[in-house]
Amino acid sequence: MKLPIIFSIDDDQQVLQAIQQDLRKQYRKKYRILATSSAREALDTLPELKKKGEEVALFLSDQRMPDMTGVEFLTEARKLFPNAKRALLTAYSDIDAAVRAINQVQLDYYIAKPWDPPEEKLYPVLDDLLDDWQSDFRPGHEGLKLIGYQFSPRSHELKDFMAGNLFPYRWLDIESDPKAQELLDLHDVSTKDLPAVVLEDGSILTQPTISDLGEKLGLKPKASQSLYDLAIIGAGPAGLAAAVYGGSEGLKTVMIDKRAPGGQAGTSSRIENYLGFPNGLSGADLTRRAITQAQRFGVEFLAPQEVMSIKSQGQYKHISMVDGSEVVARAIILSTGVAYHKLENESLEKFTGAGVYYGAATTEAYAFKGKPVYIVGGGNSAGQGAMYLSRTASEVFICVRRPDLTETMSQYLIDQIANTPNITVLGCTEIVEALGNERLECLVLENMDSKERKTVPAAGLFVFIGTKPLTDWIEMDIIKDPKGFIATGRDLAKYADFKKVWRYDREPFALETCSAGIFAAGDVRAGAMNRVASAVGEGAMAVSFVHKYLAES
Repeated sequence: MKLPIIFSIDDDQQVLQAIQQDLRKQYRKKYRILATSSAREALDTLPELKKKGEEVALFLSDQRMPDMTGVEFLTEARKLFPNAKRALLTAYSDIDAAVRAINQVQLDYYIAKPWDPPEEKLYPVLDDLLDDWQSDFRPGHEGLKLIGYQFSPRSHELKDFMAGNLFPYRWLDIESDPKAQELLDLHDVSTKDLPAVVLEDGSILTQPTISDLGEKLGLKPKASQSLYDLAIIGAGPAGLAAAVYGGSEGLKTVMIDKRAPGGQAGTSSRIENYLGFPNGLSGADLTRRAITQAQRFGVEFLAPQEVMSIKSQGQYKHISMVDGSEVVARAIILSTGVAYHKLENESLEKFTGAGVYYGAATTEAYAFKGKPVYIVGGGNSAGQGAMYLSRTASEVFICVRRPDLTETMSQYLIDQIANTPNITVLGCTEIVEALGNERLECLVLENMDSKERKTVPAAGLFVFIGTKPLTDWIEMDIIKDPKGFIATGRDLAKYADFKKVWRYDREPFALETCSAGIFAAGDVRAGAMNRVASAVGEGAMAVSFVHKYLAES
């Protein structure tokens, strides 16, 4: 944490040097000591300190200065740091002015010059003032601050991006948090420029794109090498596992993701059936551990970066990015994962990011404290989302088309939901309409058996239904099943086009696509088990086949 500041101002250099020396001697371990001979210079410095999230504990100012009096300085300083203690250094002839300042600027104390010895005439006074300040001091968030409207799709996109990339940030709703307007005023930013991100250095980005923000936060969207042994596209559990094994086994490895590491699993609030973690762990925690492990083995991570196309030319695979850059690799693992299906409903489309969310339970949960929320979906992700939301929401309703959850959800989650009093499962129920003005306010539910409809208040709707593979961007001759999942290994033989594109005497390796040297792992692969552990296993296994492919080529 940054040390709070003691700021002293005196136009007499000799006096300034003496007070600075005494302050450092007594307080340098707990406070940062700043000093200047110009009150005007001090005032010019204060806005920058404020933007950087610095805290001033005490102003100690001389009364008689050429550009302004100490009382005038403290009056201006109070506007930016109203909670800082204020003390005047005064000569005997200025005591009347100091007494008047007690009422004018709520001066906390005045100290007569000279203050020798400081152990008797300075430190006891300042100790008392600083102890009083510390008793009321609540450290602010020192990291990123995101200012915006709660029910703004652009704000949600930035929240989701920062959370997914494990950047701690503080969310400030312009409609409910006075600190938000204070920061906008400080940076001279209008509400029409929202959302805005205040960076740790005190600078501000207004309406940033994901790529702009990622670059400012130190993410690398461009590769540092011209050729890699292995390129991994997608940083979900399968991609992360492949990166760890590829890097640890000496392959020059690059991993590319268009949003954030972790994939769908990265948004899970609690994974309780992953081997080796009896108390469970969050998707974010699993992601953080995996990214750290991969980078320790020298894996390069490009994000946010989106792949536009792949072209295989002999032994080399050319990967073209949307920004025009290119990566060349000898082998590729496709681990782009899946996305939740969108509900085909025009009224829901209207509120996407403004009360209707696909996944994102951990990102938006606290916005719905004390309010009713609905979940659509009966899989494990829906159950984990419901358990997380139940901590803050007044009620959580799970809408499923089946009579109950027994066919689609793990038993441990079914048991947890049954024992959580503010979660209700609505079987044979679907959502037919969303209602509201600028944000979601109500939902129209329909019982699939009786066709009875009812309108219910709903602050949020979280959708966890079905999955579709993220393979639309793949235009080369990679065979997919009718749903778009990538076919691999022996399963390729059942497709009529296989013999037209496969030009090798051997059969494809178990996770290899119909394009030699390009493999698929995790949920994007046809026949995958849709479990975190199996995705991790496939990612590791894919690397073993990469070694075999590289050895033969």
